[in-house]
Amino acid sequence: MPHVGELPPGLTITPVTGLPEFGPGDDLAGAVAGAAPWLADGDVLVVTSKVVSKVEGTLVTVPPGADREAVRQRAIDAQTVRVVARRGPLKIVQTHHGWVVAAAGIDASNTAGDTLVLLPEDADASARRLRSALAELLGVTVAVVVSDTFGRTWREGLTDVAVGSAGIPALLDHRGDVDAHGNRLETTQVALVDELAAAADLVKGKLAGVPVAVVRGLSTAAPAEDTGTRPLVRLGPGDLFALGTRDLVPDRTAAAGVLPRPGAREAVAAAFRVAVAALPEFPVVFSYGGEEDDVVDVHLTDAPTQATALSLGALVGAALVQLHAEGWATRWEPVGTPGGSSLVGRIRLGAPAGQSR
Repeated sequence: MPHVGELPPGLTITPVTGLPEFGPGDDLAGAVAGAAPWLADGDVLVVTSKVVSKVEGTLVTVPPGADREAVRQRAIDAQTVRVVARRGPLKIVQTHHGWVVAAAGIDASNTAGDTLVLLPEDADASARRLRSALAELLGVTVAVVVSDTFGRTWREGLTDVAVGSAGIPALLDHRGDVDAHGNRLETTQVALVDELAAAADLVKGKLAGVPVAVVRGLSTAAPAEDTGTRPLVRLGPGDLFALGTRDLVPDRTAAAGVLPRPGAREAVAAAFRVAVAALPEFPVVFSYGGEEDDVVDVHLTDAPTQATALSLGALVGAALVQLHAEGWATRWEPVGTPGGSSLVGRIRLGAPAGQSR
């Protein structure tokens, strides 16, 4: 039992002070070992990604006389795989790491005026190297989390999250566990490394010049397979926000190639149910099958007119976007001379060419 005024055992978060200003080629592990010789087995070292990028030289130089903002925008474009949203100069993008973040995570603060700091090329690998180096220097087994500052969807304010990790599971999977009330958990996965990154930032701060903190007291074993932060990246069917506002028109572009894929009829019907919600008085009829199983014919119940053509365009466009969001490749083939029959076009759909069936 703790004595009066004595706290029970728990987590402690300690800043590592006395570290230098880092630059390319500096020995980060050696500096941390010198400033924190008290590191112990089981500690979690949380390191700001900026110092990792600096020592690894993941920087962009702003030439003398150049417009720093223009250089920054070019650097953002170079680091961008996909623009999710844009308003004026602000861009929310997906980087080659898989992160969806403002300005591709490029930082212009806490660095010299003639440089910009990119995210580390592979922060998981950086974390593994730092972990190994500290084991050699101090003889301790620690976990490492590389953190960066992100915004959050639909919430104001910033917090630190993990962009790299080693020696610690990124997610604690509680799916299938039963809570105290007997409820079986169906979706709960705790982003452990994100929680540690945010907690460590409470003692690192944004202006104090403290890039490293140590979390002690966490009883989590290293995973058998160290996948770093990869489990945190949500892609494919699990990404409900895969389409940004700039993606809507391109998603209607015909796919270069379409491969057979089961479930086409059901997917088209579901997509049109979503799309027709905006046009409840506009009916369409499908026919499916025949010589080509991955083709769905679209028929109108009324004769084509300018009004029905406009409604059909809106409906098909919305359905194609929905199908793309579900991972389908599509090709809309309108009838060349509508009016001779009720058929107005065909949707070919399946897996994108280049994917395995």
